[in-house]
Amino acid sequence: MPVAVVDVGSNTVRLLVTTSSGRELLSLRETLRLGESVEQHGAIPPDRLALVAECAARYAGAARALGADAIDVLVTSPGRQAANGAELASALERATRAPVRIVSAEEEGRLAFVGALASADVGSRKLVAVVDVGGGSAQTAVGSRRGGATWVRSIDLGSMRLTTRLLPADPPGPAAMMRARSEVERRLDGFAPPPAELAFAVGGSARALRRLCGSRLGADELAAATDLLGRTSQAQLSAQHGISAPRTSTLAAGAVILTALQERIGLPLRISRTGLRTGALLELAAGTSAAADAA
Repeated sequence: MPVAVVDVGSNTVRLLVTTSSGRELLSLRETLRLGESVEQHGAIPPDRLALVAECAARYAGAARALGADAIDVLVTSPGRQAANGAELASALERATRAPVRIVSAEEEGRLAFVGALASADVGSRKLVAVVDVGGGSAQTAVGSRRGGATWVRSIDLGSMRLTTRLLPADPPGPAAMMRARSEVERRLDGFAPPPAELAFAVGGSARALRRLCGSRLGADELAAATDLLGRTSQAQLSAQHGISAPRTSTLAAGAVILTALQERIGLPLRISRTGLRTGALLELAAGTSAAADAA
């Protein structure tokens, strides 16, 4: 039976529909930049609320057309950070006719961890770190396949919020990149993850950086990428590296945050193709199967 997740984040709204066994049926994305509104106004304006509700309604309809009765609508940092986060959740529930939940930062990190390990070939006891840089916040989780994520931390700063706050120019320039790095360092004061044996990066910033760095985000690769992003226009990034226009606007900020987190983990980050939405779908499929067995 198909299952679906609608993921309402600070930068994009995404739909992922899979079979209960994990085979992808449909993936959609629309850039609505809710985090920009939250950063500038503290709340999501009525016109943007209407846009996100309309988008989510279309996505829920597309999921149901594929046979997905089980639809989970997740609201990440916009729901936590906007003054009208509860209003956003209510609008989404009316539009999708599906359960809506505002996911805590800790739960977001845990789901990203579950999703990353779903496609990773790692032993059940190996300690793994998973970094998820989103538009409004960034999570790091450490744990194992057997024990789950036992250490999860979040910073209330993501690629969209950092771009709006400190990196609005195109290109940002070296001075602005240094100020952005200082802001991230300030947010990471006291951040000390436990030692891991392997590390993964999930999320849109990490996947976009693959075009600049390859599948491994080590210290040298990230240093070269942040230097390039600080002095390269968004149009050049799209033309020369094939990075989508919406992603180029926040990629410098995403690279700054990933660089700081990679340094603290002390391992190169392997880019994972699965993350939060996969983790949520796995749990939704398991819950649906258990309910069917009980019936």
